[in-house]
Amino acid sequence: MRTWLHGAITAVTLHTGAVAASPPEVLFIAIDDLNDWVGCLGGHPQALTPNIDRLAGEGVLFTNAHCQAPICGPSRASIMTGLAPTTSGIYLQIDDRDIRNANPATRRAVFLPDYFENHGYTTRGAGKIYHKGDAARTFDEFGHGTNMGPKPKKRFKWDPKAMGLERNTQTDWAAYPERDAQMPDFKTAAYAMAQLRSDRNQPLFLAAGFVRPHVPWYVPAKWFAKHPVADIETPPYRADDMDDVPAMARKVAEVPMMPTTEWAIAHGEWKAMLQAYLACVTFVDAQVGKVLDALEESGRADRTVVVLWSDHGYHLGEKNRFAKQAIWERDTHVPLIIRAPGIAGRRRCDAPVQLLDLYPTLLELCGLPPNPQNDGHSLVPLLEDPEADWPHLAVTSYGAGNVSIRNRSHRYIVYEDGSEELYDLRNDPNEWTNLADRPASEALKKALSQARPTKPAPLADKSRYDINPYWRQKTAARKKGER
Repeated sequence: MRTWLHGAITAVTLHTGAVAASPPEVLFIAIDDLNDWVGCLGGHPQALTPNIDRLAGEGVLFTNAHCQAPICGPSRASIMTGLAPTTSGIYLQIDDRDIRNANPATRRAVFLPDYFENHGYTTRGAGKIYHKGDAARTFDEFGHGTNMGPKPKKRFKWDPKAMGLERNTQTDWAAYPERDAQMPDFKTAAYAMAQLRSDRNQPLFLAAGFVRPHVPWYVPAKWFAKHPVADIETPPYRADDMDDVPAMARKVAEVPMMPTTEWAIAHGEWKAMLQAYLACVTFVDAQVGKVLDALEESGRADRTVVVLWSDHGYHLGEKNRFAKQAIWERDTHVPLIIRAPGIAGRRRCDAPVQLLDLYPTLLELCGLPPNPQNDGHSLVPLLEDPEADWPHLAVTSYGAGNVSIRNRSHRYIVYEDGSEELYDLRNDPNEWTNLADRPASEALKKALSQARPTKPAPLADKSRYDINPYWRQKTAARKKGER
């Protein structure tokens, strides 16, 4: 049974000191595989995202936000449990139903929706919140789960099975299907809009999880038409980019079933792939806009905390890959926007923050007691003053021994075999020049190493990842009881 810890209190004091007639509500918007190709972040000059940009203009845009794992399941598990992968052991994909029993820390964890329910909220959602919707069973009501469709009977461009590749991927790109209403994200937006317009007696925590631009890059033709393929600009690429990257980095980031940039160039498909990704982004932006409009029409916008985030980034030709599943900037950097009552909008913050920080931030914004199990840090000080001192760094893990550490200017990566990468993002935003072996880098590496987890949790039971040969070996060893 849920308990209302505010008891007979009918008003909640916000972090600003103002008193609201009722607790703030929460609109929690997740977008799958969205990198910084949105207008407000300037990741691609042809990105068309007027609705996400509108939200950024009304709230605080975190320009240096990073995921805790560069793949869907672990990233979302971290957000929803409030635990870093190095605490939970969830570095790789795991069935949502197994998150709770992954290790002792997750068995003690109170999942984000449950925490809000325990404090008097009704929680509802639809789409991709956990890896498979709400297979973890933490929401009061969930409209529908994760669906990557619709899909044609035959692939349009990329068919790993037909090409004789060992592993499969959903990667493909084309103008398909005919109508927006056939898209799962259209249905997710409709569900969220209906919830925002509904009557209710308790404050609402509403989650809307959109799957595009996750592959396959399918949306109706009208969205492709907004991005003429002949005009598409390709991102910076160097054929020798990986020459100064450690062998371990290449091993960890290998995705043999995915297209390479070399293949895309040779087959004349690079611009078509980017067109499809940008079309998917513009499509999902329109769905976000419908939900934001419904919130405004509901009359509750001025007492609703709105958070928009993506679970990880995505390479679109940089470093000879079209994939996530690595710990470079393109993989870890994500959009993050927060609009909240009492917080001034149209501001940017470049402090290194984490998706892991969302859990404690939402608790503070909603006047709820902090959860001592949370590994993240409340972003409220940065919401109130984006220039405030922020001593924390952003840490991303891909396996227990592979860690990326981000401050305001540099990225430092350490792999399980001790090999390193260091990049000055101010002067080398494409991460082309690895500075790790230079004597002048030693002091900075030592300082950044302080954020490296000293005792990372072992790989969680029932972890699985069969895409990469390196991870297949790891998970196979785990199943045999090896450590």
